[in-house]
Amino acid sequence: MTSTFMAAEIAEAGGRLALGLAANRQSFADLGRRLRALNPPFVATNARGSSDHAAAALNFMVETRLGLPCASLGPSIASLYRQPLKMAAGVLVSFSQSGRSPDIVAMQQSTRSAGGLTIALVNDETSPLARGAAFLLPSHAGPERSVAATKSALCCMGLAAALVAAWREDEGLTRAVAALPEAMNGDAGVLPEAVLTALTGARSLFVLGRGPTLPVAAEAALKLKETCAIHAEAFSTAEVLHGPAGIVTEGFPVLAFLPRDEARAGALETLSQLAAFGAAPLVVDTVAHAAWPTLVTPDCGHPVATAIAGLHGFYRLVEELARRRGRNPDAPPHLKKVTQTV
Repeated sequence: MTSTFMAAEIAEAGGRLALGLAANRQSFADLGRRLRALNPPFVATNARGSSDHAAAALNFMVETRLGLPCASLGPSIASLYRQPLKMAAGVLVSFSQSGRSPDIVAMQQSTRSAGGLTIALVNDETSPLARGAAFLLPSHAGPERSVAATKSALCCMGLAAALVAAWREDEGLTRAVAALPEAMNGDAGVLPEAVLTALTGARSLFVLGRGPTLPVAAEAALKLKETCAIHAEAFSTAEVLHGPAGIVTEGFPVLAFLPRDEARAGALETLSQLAAFGAAPLVVDTVAHAAWPTLVTPDCGHPVATAIAGLHGFYRLVEELARRRGRNPDAPPHLKKVTQTV
C-alpha cells in the first residue's frame, strides 16, 4: 500500500503518459504538419515551477533536434509589465498543471493577440489556458493531490518529446517516447540504500546535468527543496567549475544525472574533478558506477526518453527520502498546489 499521495502519483505516471500519448496522437500529426508549413524562426516557452522544467526539456529538443532558437519567456512581461512582445512570427508553448496562473494565461493571450501560434500542454482542459490556446495538448495526468508535482511534469515532458518527434518526423524519438510508459511501469527495484543514506543527513548539495538531463537536474533540485528541505542547486556540468565548485568541501554531496549522449564523457570528467576537490558524487544512470553510489534507471534507447525515465526513478527516491527526514511530501510548509502569480 502506498503511504503518500506523491508515491501513488509517481506509480500512476506511466499509465497517465500512455493515455496522453494515445489521446493526442492525431493532434501531434496535425500540429506537426502545421509547424512544418509555418516554419517559424523561433519558439518560446511559458511556464513556472515544475512545468518550467518540462518546458526546458522542450527547449533542449527544439534547439538540438530542430535547429531553432528557443527561449523561456518571463510571464510577468505580459501580466505585470504589460509589454507586448513581437511574437507574430513565432510559436509559444505554455506548460501548466492547473492552467489558471494569471501570468501564464496573460502571456498566452498577449502572444495570440500579436499573431503568434499558441500551444498549451495543460492538465485541466477546462482552464483559461486550455480554452485560450490555438492548439491544446491535454496532458491527461489526472488529479494531483500532492503539492509536489510529479506525474504532471513527467507527462508534459513526454508529450513535449512527442511533439518534437512529430514536428521533425523523427521515428526514433517517436518509438522511444512510446516505450516510456512501459519503462515507468516496469520493475522499479529496490532504492539504493547508499544514495538514501548519503542524502538523509544532507543540508546542501549540487544537482548536475547537461543536455537532456539538465532540465531533469533542475526539477530534482526543486523537489529536494520542497519535499526534503535540502538546499539543492542545479548546475550544468559545463558551468559548475566556473565558480560554484568553490564551495565544495570534503564530503559535499553532488548528485549527477548522467546523460546518454555527446555530453556524457565531459560530465564524467567534471564529476571526477569535483571528487578530487573532496566532493562525494552520487549518480543517476542506466548502469551502476564502479565507485559512486548509483540510482539505476531504465535505458530507453534515446537520450531524451532515458532522461525522463531517470527523473521518474528519482521521484521514487525523493519521496522515500522526505519520509526518512520526517517530512510529509504531500504537504510541504509554505507551499500551495496552485500559485496565483501576477
